[in-house]
Order: sequence, then structure tokens, then C-alpha cells
Amino acid sequence: MGTHAVTNQVPPLVDYDLAEQPVILEALRRAGAEHALDELHEVGRLAGSAAAQELGDRAEAHPPVLKTHDRYGHRVDEVIYDPGYHQLMTHAVGFGLHGAVWADTRPHPHLTRAAKLSVWGPVDAGHGCPISMTYAVVPALRAAPELAARYEPLLCAREYDPGLRTPLSKRGLLAGMSMTEKQGGSDVRANTTTAAPRPDGSYRITGHKWFTSAPMSDLFLTLAQAPGGLSCFLVPRVLPDGSRNPFALQRLKDKLGNRSNASGEVEYDNTVGWLVGPEGRGVPTIIEMVNLTRLDCTIGTATAMRTGVAQAAHHAAHRRVFGAALAEQPLMRNVLADLAIEAEAASTVALWLADLTDQAVAGVEGADALRRISLAVSKYHVCKRGPMHAAEALECLGGNGYVEESRMPRLYREAPLLSIWEGSGNVAALDALRAMAKQPETLAAYFAEVKRAAGADKHLDAAIARLEGQFGDFDTIQHRARRVVGEMAQVLQASLLVRFGHPAVADAFTVSRLGGEHGDVFGTLPTGLDTAAIIDRATPKIG
Repeated sequence: MGTHAVTNQVPPLVDYDLAEQPVILEALRRAGAEHALDELHEVGRLAGSAAAQELGDRAEAHPPVLKTHDRYGHRVDEVIYDPGYHQLMTHAVGFGLHGAVWADTRPHPHLTRAAKLSVWGPVDAGHGCPISMTYAVVPALRAAPELAARYEPLLCAREYDPGLRTPLSKRGLLAGMSMTEKQGGSDVRANTTTAAPRPDGSYRITGHKWFTSAPMSDLFLTLAQAPGGLSCFLVPRVLPDGSRNPFALQRLKDKLGNRSNASGEVEYDNTVGWLVGPEGRGVPTIIEMVNLTRLDCTIGTATAMRTGVAQAAHHAAHRRVFGAALAEQPLMRNVLADLAIEAEAASTVALWLADLTDQAVAGVEGADALRRISLAVSKYHVCKRGPMHAAEALECLGGNGYVEESRMPRLYREAPLLSIWEGSGNVAALDALRAMAKQPETLAAYFAEVKRAAGADKHLDAAIARLEGQFGDFDTIQHRARRVVGEMAQVLQASLLVRFGHPAVADAFTVSRLGGEHGDVFGTLPTGLDTAAIIDRATPKIG
């Protein structure tokens, strides 16, 4: 005989279409990318299924394991993943979330990919790392046309083909990035790894890399000091003759989050690599890859924010406290609406940046300069907001949110990564200043863009005027970089919301973020806002 009945527990958020998110659907329709909707919903239905969520749970619960040697003592340097991880990769590659975008001749390929990535992302964040790096490697690799001609078709192929074999014998390839060294971190010019040229045109690379994510990828871009200075190289795990390239995995990192993805320390010992771009131009060459992975950091944080809001809103809609649904309690509505505003602003700018990438790739005048500065400020601010957003979303579930089965702890552990990856907060803020200094046209392009909403909102107009005054004192601007860059990001988000967003979201964002009517935590919105419309947009629609 049972001792109690289980009541007032929230049903699982499962078996629904994750693509049914207004901010994503509206972005595609606004750009004229309706042709992508059918495929987006295909991704969304799978992402929202119990089967896909179980794959993510399995991959997270069984982290990769390093196997340095085989049973006979031969060095193999392989990483063993849970089968669930491989199934996730098969889906992601099949959906074209990796390099396939570069072979897609349909309109708006980068925006379409961003939308699909944002819908698929909640299933598991870790396997998105090799997917993102394979997407980003293609334009950098094009600095070596012969190498690009050889490998790009396989980097774009929609077939996941794991295992270490000769790259050109495989049905599809994955690529990674190996830059960071223990003595330099983000200061890659302090790298000590060396590259010695050989008569056959290759180089022999010797040194240690402190962070190399997804080390079971087929190809890597790496930085090393050549005779002509810091240079970029393509390093395969397996050489054309079928032999293993010296690529010794010393250990895998024991990380806070991102557990389904392996990150390791790599030792190069006379390792074969081929030059990508000119000697001495390693950073400008690999920055083509970094800028695209920074875009994915922004998309990923926006995705995590929407995931957290969805879980919180779903919980609040079904949980009753003090005689009423939690979602009907005024203070909880304030919190949910505030979280939803942040998530929608982040998602709007992330998808806009993906659309701007399409324009820049197509050579639209001014698009590259606008993208350069807008991506820099957005990567800093959106990713900085991610951890505090995850913490508040988790708290909406109370003690249930602190339990692994809710998946909220995974979201919380994952949140800091995207602020650290491809340049932590200070690096990202200083990168925005660097863009303004090296390309003054970027700042002009930024203000021209945000002023397209001039006259539509008094808080936005005042914020733009205040922001323009921040650039009068360049002697102290590095000290003030976080404040300046953060304000630039918020003004950009506000301008986009005012022009394109839902009126309730836009009004709430400008009055709270720009109008000074916001406290130091989420849930401090002023009265008089249409919180019902804001929360409804963020609440998952099941059935």
C-alpha cells in the first residue's frame, strides 16, 4: 500500500516541436528564408523528442575516455565516445550544421544554419564544438587554395564518418582548432611551438598545445613559429600514406561542463603540417575561423537562454503554490518576463548576425565592417549575460532545478564556457576596441545601423546620444572597455527589437535596459509592461 500520492509535479517537457519559437520563425520570414521552414521543423521535432533528449543525457553522463595505447603497447591516441554522442553527430552533420553551409547554393545559408543550430542545440551542447569548428574552418583553409580544393568538399559533406583513417578515403571530415599554449593563453603571439620547413613543402611542428577541443577530428588548424613568424598550419591526424601523424594526447581536461565533448592537451613531435596562408600571417589567417566560432558562441548563449526560459515557464505553468499556478504569481511573472526579454534580445541579435554573415560573404557593401564590430560587441555582452541568466532560470524551478534530472544543472555548468571560448570577457571587449582602432569605418557603420530606429523610442534615442559621448576620451577607453562595449551591445539589441521585434518585448527592453528602470538582478522590471505577451512567446507549445 502506498504511503502517499505524487501530486503537483510538472510533466516532462518532451515530444514537441522545438522550432515553434516566434523569434526564430520571424527572423527567417523577415529575411525571406521561408524555404528553410520545413527543414527547420524537421530538426525541431527531433530535438524535442524523448529519443533525442535521451541521446544528450547519455552523451553527457558518459564523458569521453582517452585511450593512449593499444593492448600491445603501440601509441594510438584515440578518444572513445558514448554511442549516443555518435548518433548526435550523425544527426547534426546530416542536418548540415557543420561545413555544409559553404556548399549550399540556396539563399540565406548562414541564417538557415544558425536557425537550425539554435533549434538543435538544447539536445546537447558538447557535440556542437566539432560541428562549429568544422563550419568555421572552411574560409580560413581557403587561404591555401590547393588544400581547400582537396579537403573542402569532404568538410561540407553531410555524412558523419568517425574513425582515424586517411582523410581523402573518408565520406566526410571534421576539423578542429589547436592554438592555445600554457604560457600564453589568449596571447597566441607568445606561442613557442615551432615549425621547420622541409624540401617537400611541408613543415615539421614541435611543441605543446594546452587546449585542443574535439581531438578526434580529422584535421586541425594550428599556430606555430615558422622562420617568417607565427604562422597557420593544417595538421591531419592521419597522413596521406595511412600512417599516424605524431599527435600525442597527454590527457583530457576534467571540465566544469561541456562534458560530452573531449578537450585535450596535445604534444607535437616532428608532426607534419602544411602552411595555410603566408608565413608570419598566422593570426590574420586563423581569425577567419575564430570570427565564425565567435558567432556560434553568441548563437549558443542565446540558445541556452531560450532553453532556460522554456524550462522555467513550463515549470511555472504547471506548478501550483499558495493556491494558484506559479505562473500567475506577480513576482514570478516579473522574473519570467525579464528572462524572456533577455533571451529574445540575444536571439534577435544572434540571428541578425548570421544574416549579416550571408551579406558579408556575398560581398554586400558595408556588411563586413558592420559585422566585424557588431559581432565583437555581441560576443562579449551576450555571452557575459549567459551564466547569470542560467542561474536565475534554474532558481525558477526551486530545489527541482538543482537536481540533475531537470537538466538545469547541465545548462548552468555550460553557461560560462561560451564567455571563455574564443576570448574571455576582457579579450572580447578589447577585440571590439581593436576593431574600432584598426577599422574606423566599423564604428561609423555601427552608429548608422542603430540610428535606423531613430525617433521610434525615447529611451533608445537617449542611449545612442549617451553612447556617442563615450568615445571622446580615448585615453581611458581600455579601462572603460567593458562598460562601453556592453552599452554598445544593448543599444544594438534595442535598435533591432524596436525595428523588428514584438512591441511588448521591445518596450520592456528599452525601458528596463536603457531607461534605468531595472535592478541588479532579474525580476526587477517596472510595472505597466505587457508581461503576458512576453511570457507567452517564451512558453513551449505542447500538443
